[in-house]
Amino acid sequence: MTSNQTIESILLSDGVVDQTAIDKALTRQEGPDRGKQIGEILLGMGSINQEQYRRALSRQLNLPYIESLSEDMIDKEIISRVPLNFLLAHQLIPLKEDQGTVTVAMANPLEVQPLDDLRLLLEKEVNPIVCPPDEIVRLANKSYGHAEGAAEAMLEGMEDEDATELVTLTEHAEDLLDIASKAPVIKLVNLILFEAVKVRASDIHIEPFEKELRVRYRIDGVLYEALMPPKQYQSAITSRIKIMANLNIAEKRLPQDGRIKIKITDREIDLRVSLIPISFGERIVLRLLDRSSQFYSLHDLGMGDDRLKIFARLIKRTHGIILVTGPTGSGKTTTLYAALSSVNSLEQNIITVEDPVEYQMSGIGQIQVNPKIGLTFANGLRSILRQDPDVVLIGEMRDHETAEIAIQASLTGHLVFSTLHTNDAAGAITRLLDMGVEPYLVSSSVVGIMAQRLVRMICPHCRESYQPQIEALRDIGLTPDDIKDGELYRGVGCDKCYQSGYMGRRGIFEILLVDEDIRSMVLARTNTGEIKKVALQKGMLTLRMSGARKVAEGITTIDEVIRVTQADEVEVASA
Repeated sequence: MTSNQTIESILLSDGVVDQTAIDKALTRQEGPDRGKQIGEILLGMGSINQEQYRRALSRQLNLPYIESLSEDMIDKEIISRVPLNFLLAHQLIPLKEDQGTVTVAMANPLEVQPLDDLRLLLEKEVNPIVCPPDEIVRLANKSYGHAEGAAEAMLEGMEDEDATELVTLTEHAEDLLDIASKAPVIKLVNLILFEAVKVRASDIHIEPFEKELRVRYRIDGVLYEALMPPKQYQSAITSRIKIMANLNIAEKRLPQDGRIKIKITDREIDLRVSLIPISFGERIVLRLLDRSSQFYSLHDLGMGDDRLKIFARLIKRTHGIILVTGPTGSGKTTTLYAALSSVNSLEQNIITVEDPVEYQMSGIGQIQVNPKIGLTFANGLRSILRQDPDVVLIGEMRDHETAEIAIQASLTGHLVFSTLHTNDAAGAITRLLDMGVEPYLVSSSVVGIMAQRLVRMICPHCRESYQPQIEALRDIGLTPDDIKDGELYRGVGCDKCYQSGYMGRRGIFEILLVDEDIRSMVLARTNTGEIKKVALQKGMLTLRMSGARKVAEGITTIDEVIRVTQADEVEVASA
């Protein structure tokens, strides 16, 4: 029986969203998202996450919500009567029968037709409960033989055959889970990709050595060994990936780059493929981009309330340049999209130029850079400015030309977001000057710079408290008085976190506001160290200070903060 509450009223009463987000979703429902449920629109906007949506949905429909599933919940006889494709297409799985009724875990219980089909298929009554889609996919694949370690099990059963002929079989944009009739090497490559998505890997490394082939996954910024396929399958695996990426199979002497689009249930994954020739074959790195991943809100990024207010004020400006800096993989693009999501409205014309377009966002225009046909950042930006934009996102300021056009755009009344690869916030000013941009242009256009890093969060499943040593606290600028009850936390290591003690990542941030004093220093070409000192006197938190706060709050560890911020602190000390 459905409750009288709407999904939005439940989310509001729980404090998950505010009325502004609801109003924005209602506006979209009347426009570009016509026909969608409010909950789905809020999910797409990044205002809520999957768990918040499913829990609210279960309350609205008066259905139980279950957070995780286990193999002992299913009946092998019942599940054997239902095709795997049906379960994955509709994101549901039948559990055990009780008094003639089968409980069915569903991601979206609003879809009643699949339930009717299942009722006819099983010839039994069905009773839905709400469950996260990832749990349903995981249990479905375990039940159909795609358990953890399936890749290793497959390797044990492989025969020593001429595998190079097997890679001629291809599939185009099909579900990777539908691999029952595929050749062994194709199965193996698909399982490598599937396992990577399942363990939240951002990159897959396939590395040939003299007598072995190694596969590693980068999870939360750190590489972990996954499996060691037989050396004789190296050329077959490489050829298979080349075919999927539309690359030249015969070319083994030159580096090649390509892209693969795959689908795992309802998730569309883009893979950026890079191959380079090394001594013992071709080394492959695949970067995973989840097209269906939800956007983070600014609050989800992990800024403290004080930093969040500062950044929120910055992005509400009508003109100027806001820069986000940090090394590759530090979350700069995610932060910028969170900012765009915050300012995105029907009143704003937002256009981006990126390489590549990593996230699809409704309501904004996104341009993919293509240097082969002359579509560079600079050329794309020139065209954007003729489209009457209010907000412009430039994926990266790579050269003097792009920086000059961006500055002119900001000076003529546009708000410009962009990224730079520098160690800290103050270093971005020096980088612009080194590009050949005049100091007076930098000082008059840049309004704020934010440096960021990602620190791994302590695994909630194996977290324990401990008494830290004073010397360790001093390394990140803390004292025993800064720690509640004198205790900190760390992860021991468990199966859920690859024995690392960490699961997931949060940002740490350093925000430099360009005020009159900083502008004067820019005009005088003052060095980075002096600019940073003045900013610290005005209340700026360094990356390490921001990390120390996360340690005190029990989110991350001292070792993790030192690992991520060490290079920056050394540079500051030598400035």
